[in-house]
Amino acid sequence: MVLIRPLEPSDREAWEPLWKGYLTFYKTSLPPEQYDLTWSRFHDPAEPMFALGAFEGETMLGIVHYIYHRTCWTPGPTCYLQDLFTTDAARGKGVGRALIEAVHVAAKIEGASRVYWQTHETNATAMVLYNKVAERSGFLVYRMLM
Repeated sequence: MVLIRPLEPSDREAWEPLWKGYLTFYKTSLPPEQYDLTWSRFHDPAEPMFALGAFEGETMLGIVHYIYHRTCWTPGPTCYLQDLFTTDAARGKGVGRALIEAVHVAAKIEGASRVYWQTHETNATAMVLYNKVAERSGFLVYRMLM
């Protein structure tokens, strides 16, 4: 039985290896200060950033980070599911789906009009799940780095 719940300050030690795993998967890294800032934002009531963990007993099997933001298209917020990661042992066992569903429920309670996310075009394994639980928007992501 997997329990999905908001991450608490005492979960930092269990969260950090999963966060590092996510960054490693996308072949990137962040300085320790960014870890600290991100973690503090999850626990600051003034921030629209949230983190959930999937637990089997005391073991964290997965994480999801999500952010609410305004949009010109709807009166309520929109929810961006920013990061989703599970341990190798949890893959294929419904943990990723459970985390996505938990964000969907939280967003619905918050009055959000939608939950959306992006993944890299080479992340075929994740897209198998995503194609089952959501529809592809057809939009491409462009960005300008500073």
